[in-house]
Amino acid sequence: MKLRQWQADCISLALKQYLNGNSHFLTLATPGAGKTLMASELADQLLKNNLIDLIICFSPSSIVSQDFSQSLQLRINERFDGLLGAKGHSLTYQNLQYLDENFWKLFHRYRIFVIFDEIHHCAGSNIDNANAWGEQIILNIQNKAKYTLALTGTPWRSDAAPIVLSNYMHPSNKISCDYVYGLAEAIQDNVCRIPQIIAVDNNNISVVDDDETKTFTSFKCLLSQSIITYQEIIENEAVIKYVISSARAKLNAIRAKNSDAAGLIVASSVEHARQISMLMKACFNEDAAVVTYRESEPTSIIQQFRHANTKWIISVGMISEGTNIPRLQVCCHLTNIKTEMHFRQILGRILRMTTSKNQEAVMYMPAEPKLLEYAYRVKQDVPFEADVVKFEKMKAVALDKTEDKDVALLTFDNTKTSPPKRALKLSEFISVIDHEVFDELSETADEHFLTSSYEKVVNIFGQFKQESIALGLSELR
Repeated sequence: MKLRQWQADCISLALKQYLNGNSHFLTLATPGAGKTLMASELADQLLKNNLIDLIICFSPSSIVSQDFSQSLQLRINERFDGLLGAKGHSLTYQNLQYLDENFWKLFHRYRIFVIFDEIHHCAGSNIDNANAWGEQIILNIQNKAKYTLALTGTPWRSDAAPIVLSNYMHPSNKISCDYVYGLAEAIQDNVCRIPQIIAVDNNNISVVDDDETKTFTSFKCLLSQSIITYQEIIENEAVIKYVISSARAKLNAIRAKNSDAAGLIVASSVEHARQISMLMKACFNEDAAVVTYRESEPTSIIQQFRHANTKWIISVGMISEGTNIPRLQVCCHLTNIKTEMHFRQILGRILRMTTSKNQEAVMYMPAEPKLLEYAYRVKQDVPFEADVVKFEKMKAVALDKTEDKDVALLTFDNTKTSPPKRALKLSEFISVIDHEVFDELSETADEHFLTSSYEKVVNIFGQFKQESIALGLSELR
């Protein structure tokens, strides 16, 4: 397979630095640029030049780990299943906690090349400030692996913690990357699509409480008063119906040219995903695949959707960074996670260029101030003048001929008889992939357990209810 120019340049530079005595290389490449293929080709060249013996890859989720395993196996033309005689294995960061002493001895016996996908999940410049995953890397891999390659599409953490194996520039304190391939370059090279972000707003909002009815002319005004939460906005049926209606019309138009084009809806909880699914069926007679941590085999659901012709998939924390479904072209951002990292990673799911005729990439989201700020930053990354950010005023979704599409009244019932706001369940808390989203989740959670013990909770339960290292990795010894 022919490499893109950026991939070839990055590989050449990495090999040069490795041969010059630098054991670590950090690549920043925009989501959708093709980091997996680049890393697989680099691993293959290191093997062919007899510079390494084994390859170990760590990724943030099972689906990404599986994709890396397939890519490496195809590229190096060797088994990559962790069994006896294989050239390596692909694991999740979750597995780091369960690797035993015998596994770590591999790093003393063999020349091992380690790939870290989305390295920003692993924090720590030393043991004292490291998270659980970063600690394992510092103790067992740093200065012990022959070479390491770190990949990221978003080179920062929302908690401002240092990223493991990374150097920072002074006085800006920005991460120092060995190779950078941004969205602007990717669009110019026809590697990524030009994003279009549709911010849905409403200028006719009413909040009813016991004493009076208050009116608001935008989501920004509504949220500034702190009487309605963002969670309530994204759970409002009228908001969901409008966002889905607009996204559905766009997807249908794209599918007129790209028959397999698909849409992604990112929900905030399992219950929210079910609500969206039921509304889609009831209002639009539209079926959607639903993938959450509660499914017994979420990876299988994603794989089936990737190769199917199904139009929609609704996800809670399962389709974000690194998940490769090229036919996705429309996305609905209906999650309560409002970090810039999460925003860009969701947007990245629809930016991967394909050979299809239509190459539109459209995200729909409520016009929430933080999300708008992130959207305008994306606009700054586009290399030429384009309508990246557009606004839509909500209209009533016409489900039959008697409805008036010009009516846009949005009402929230804030009376004392309203049910209390639901506290975040432990099962939902542990379903998130890492503590990049911790601060955002805390906004909607009432329980006191949401503390710095987060990573211990994650490592006990795991997003994918993943078993400990019964993956045959010990066979490599």
